[in-house]
Amino acid sequence: VHRLITYIFVYEDLISLACGAVIIWYFAGSFEKNVGTVKHCILTAAFSVLSALLYLCLEPLVSMLLEVGDAKGFMPVAFATLGVSSTRSRMKRTLLFGCRFPVVLVPWLGLCIAWFVPHSSLLGNLCGLLVGEAYGLGYCFCLDFPESVGSRLDRMFPFTLLKRIPGLKYIPGSLAERRASENSRINPVPGTYPTQSYHCPSPLALPAQPSAQSQGF
Repeated sequence: VHRLITYIFVYEDLISLACGAVIIWYFAGSFEKNVGTVKHCILTAAFSVLSALLYLCLEPLVSMLLEVGDAKGFMPVAFATLGVSSTRSRMKRTLLFGCRFPVVLVPWLGLCIAWFVPHSSLLGNLCGLLVGEAYGLGYCFCLDFPESVGSRLDRMFPFTLLKRIPGLKYIPGSLAERRASENSRINPVPGTYPTQSYHCPSPLALPAQPSAQSQGF
């Protein structure tokens, strides 16, 4: 049963490990900024378990037609987060490789590209994408919880420990707190940036009043 989660940490070689690190940094990082660290951790475990269960259900059927590789690495969970982002995105089209594609087709295009990643399981990635799109469309509403619960979990262990780790960026669970932290970076406190004093020359002397003759002219 523990392998339903631990398979996302299994890599065959350094190439697959490097690909997994890039995927975690890009997809998981952007997803965490949108939902917060607490919800990101919970959804990562949930997506991992649901993708593995769907994989176990489809693997006997698909193996009769094609050779199925074992699901390994973080890529199925990454496709789940990509599926959530694509289904809940307000954009209709996006620019990819110099061409405009519908946003809903971007995960499926990424699924074709991931086929060439070493030791990646096409069926495992497909299961992760299906789970993510099902969650994004609202079919897995039981995984959602209000922001008040996320804010309460922010003050509990082990999330309080994550806040104290130096170099680790913790994203709060409340949307208001996330926006406040973003605004604090965009609008810094006065005095935080170095200032430079400029020499202001004395104002130039005003010209003498024109004579009456020039005024008449």
